[in-house]
Amino acid sequence: MTTRAGTSVPTPESNRVPTPETVHRPAPWVRTRLRASPLAAVLMAALAFVTVFLAAAFPRVADRGADAALRDFVSQKGLNPTSLQTTSKTRDYDNAAELDRVQQQVTEKVGQQLTLSRPGLAHGTRALGDRGMGNPGYARISDANVPMLSLLYLHDLASRATLTDGTWPTPGTVGGPLPIVISKQAAQTIHIKLGDVIDNGVEGSGAQRNTVVVGLYRINDPQDPFWEDLGCPARACLNAAPQHEHWMTSGFVNGDSLAAMARWGSNAENFWRLPVDPASLRADRLDRTRNAISSFLTGPGATELIGATGRADLHSVSGLADILTRADERYQAALPLSTIGPAGVAGVATVVLCLAAALTTDRRAGEIRLLLARGGSRTGVLLRLTGEGAATVLPAAALATALAVVLLPTPRWGQSVLAALAAALLALLAFPVRAALLWSRRKAVGGRRRLVGELAVLVVTAAAVAEVRRRGVGTGGGLDPLLVAAPLLLAVTGGLLLARIEPVAVGWLARLAGRGRGLIGFLGLARAARDSSGRRKPSVLPLLALLIAVTTTGFGATVLDTVDHVRTRAARIATGGDIGVSLPDYATLPESFATAAAALPGVRASTGAWVEPKARFVGADQDYTDACLVVVDPAAYAEIARIVGVGEFDPAKLAAPGGRDTPVPALFSRDLARRLAAGPAEVRTPNGNGLRTTVAGIISATPALPDPGKPFVVVAAGPAWERLPDVKRINKWFAVGDVDPEQVRSTLRDNGGGQPSGIAKLIAEDAAAAGKATHGLPAGYTVHSSREAAAALADDPLQHAAGRLFWYAAAAGAGFALLAVLLTLFRAAPERSAVLARLRTMGLRPRQGLALILTEALPQTLAAALGGGLTALAAVTLLGGAFDISTLVGARVGDVITPTLVPVLLPTAGLALLVALAVAAETLVAGRRQIATELRAGEQA
Repeated sequence: MTTRAGTSVPTPESNRVPTPETVHRPAPWVRTRLRASPLAAVLMAALAFVTVFLAAAFPRVADRGADAALRDFVSQKGLNPTSLQTTSKTRDYDNAAELDRVQQQVTEKVGQQLTLSRPGLAHGTRALGDRGMGNPGYARISDANVPMLSLLYLHDLASRATLTDGTWPTPGTVGGPLPIVISKQAAQTIHIKLGDVIDNGVEGSGAQRNTVVVGLYRINDPQDPFWEDLGCPARACLNAAPQHEHWMTSGFVNGDSLAAMARWGSNAENFWRLPVDPASLRADRLDRTRNAISSFLTGPGATELIGATGRADLHSVSGLADILTRADERYQAALPLSTIGPAGVAGVATVVLCLAAALTTDRRAGEIRLLLARGGSRTGVLLRLTGEGAATVLPAAALATALAVVLLPTPRWGQSVLAALAAALLALLAFPVRAALLWSRRKAVGGRRRLVGELAVLVVTAAAVAEVRRRGVGTGGGLDPLLVAAPLLLAVTGGLLLARIEPVAVGWLARLAGRGRGLIGFLGLARAARDSSGRRKPSVLPLLALLIAVTTTGFGATVLDTVDHVRTRAARIATGGDIGVSLPDYATLPESFATAAAALPGVRASTGAWVEPKARFVGADQDYTDACLVVVDPAAYAEIARIVGVGEFDPAKLAAPGGRDTPVPALFSRDLARRLAAGPAEVRTPNGNGLRTTVAGIISATPALPDPGKPFVVVAAGPAWERLPDVKRINKWFAVGDVDPEQVRSTLRDNGGGQPSGIAKLIAEDAAAAGKATHGLPAGYTVHSSREAAAALADDPLQHAAGRLFWYAAAAGAGFALLAVLLTLFRAAPERSAVLARLRTMGLRPRQGLALILTEALPQTLAAALGGGLTALAAVTLLGGAFDISTLVGARVGDVITPTLVPVLLPTAGLALLVALAVAAETLVAGRRQIATELRAGEQA
């Protein structure tokens, strides 16, 4: 069969009715769009990933820092203050088994609400009275004071001590001496021998109290915190109380000798120590922990313990609740700085997401209008755009959140997930919302809507700043949102104001440049003053991103810089200078030390002084007040006071007039001022010598006593030494300058007046035995260094956590600000490339084209940097007084944050330089390629 050309022969298949399987289906929208712009999809997913990861990470970093700071703060307090101490009177039937039973019951009940540190658990019995050891031949510091013995029973002593001689104690026999074991080191010091029957005096009934030493032991780890508050088990300790100096040590009895030990000590007390594990504490559960502790002290928990143990006199005490309260106060004080940085990052990230949405909308504006023109509903188009974004944003957000949870483990996840969810929603909805504005722009009437919005932001900012200045830091507990939001609001207000001013200023500069002969400057500045549509309209979002980053970074850097300076000043005040030497009352610094120390490298000024803490101030009414007498060289001491900034005075005022009977000019503390109005006063030393004084000045503090606990009087050394021979010596030395404390210690060791003897030597040996660092100096000789004091104040995990979180946020904010600038360049790239291509055809050289791009892009960056720096200074000026920096300093101070140029200038200049380099790099790499593409347009036609 033949057919005409161009026709086909009907077949059975051609007559077949189409089935659902053979009907052509359009490709899914999301897959098609992602395949059409894979690079844009990848970049959006990357932006969402970074944003969500930071949103999820910052709360977790803050939580980890808060927990670490809390645990360190509690651990530093020691084992006993952080334990639940439970006690009960010893009964006649008490023994080791009974104490073990009570320990099990108490541990079970308390462990249900508090996590206990098993290695620190201890229980036993202690005699409530110490007894003398009157045996002849035992070591005595003075004839009147015999060595003292305290007795304890400690559960499982054998696991923490090693028996060196004899045996562990056995139960005592009726009427016989009580078997005990003591430390071998203590036995050597006091001259106790194995088998000695120690004479401990007589009981009230006249019966003899005796103990017999059946064994000697050695503590396995004398520095173990377990031994806190358990007497003196490792050695013989020295009681150095004046007129009552004596040796003392502890002995241990068998667990079946508790009743006999109670009779030996007139009474005995059972104790159960339950230390709370600091590693289990969490900053978000402080209230719950405090309530649990309070319950065991005086609440239902205490009743449960009494019922479980069957001991009605069971009583518990603990200092942990107060420690946790102080830790919570410290955390709340450091919280504003920890939050300002992340808040700034949130603001910059929001701007960047809006810029990315604007860039995507501009690129796809024609496509969206075409969809609407072909019958697509607005709701349908928005749903398609949202679905398209969900395919890229949601997987990236889920991966970022999971990564933050894995990399930064912490028990709390609520705030982290909420922050990640908010960031993911913003990244997902920014593009659809921006697209919706395409068909709602006609409803806007001029710039009224924008003006109303800017005025609203200005009013809110002014109200927030006024409220913060009025009431300061919130006192209701927790984070003060207003204090954290105020710097961010100031940055937003500054950005809006700069967006109004910058185009006008740049346009004015363009007109000035137009009068010259060059073309590049005029074209670049003229384009910088206009947006991509050619209208004079400020570009708000890039300015906001840069300004928020600069303002929050500058503000936080100023806070940290102020903290460093105040900490250094507080350390200098506490030291009395940059370096200081203190001696005990009985010692005197030789002249050779003062001469050698003054010649050390870095010493700017130095002086010695005599500080007599037991002097008395006698007023005209003959009523006396305990006071400190400070005898100094006026000129050198005044120079130190001036440099340190404490108790400054004119040394000429202390110049003594002639005559021994003439009152000596003196500086008085303020608490003595009211006593001076009654008439002449006199200062008397403990030896009974008196010094008549007259008022040369009133000061609140002095370097020798920077934070005095009682009144003081400062007099010149010359007249004081003439009239008070007993103060003609030096027991303190001060210096200012960059001085190495180790050199001062070495000089003190070489010129310290010889090695101690007598009680001073015993004190030194006792300190060394206790593991206290003496740096090779005699007992009581101390070298204070402001450098070391400042380092000790700064060695606080809470301070480190707050500062670390802020700098993390500053780096993230700078990265987002840089991205905002790059997005702005990419947004204007097509129009800019077309203009440059046209100019290239008119003879514009490539180097001039690159200079033109830089001239166009950099004014906004420089304006944002300058405006951000000024806004940061304004924020510090307006809000600095509302911040309590005592916690960050590490000491109670009254200083406020004041504007400082360098902390603001460094991050501002750094960010401006970073943005300028990014603009230059984008211009060199992407700009040249885009221009070349425009010039080759049409070559393939």
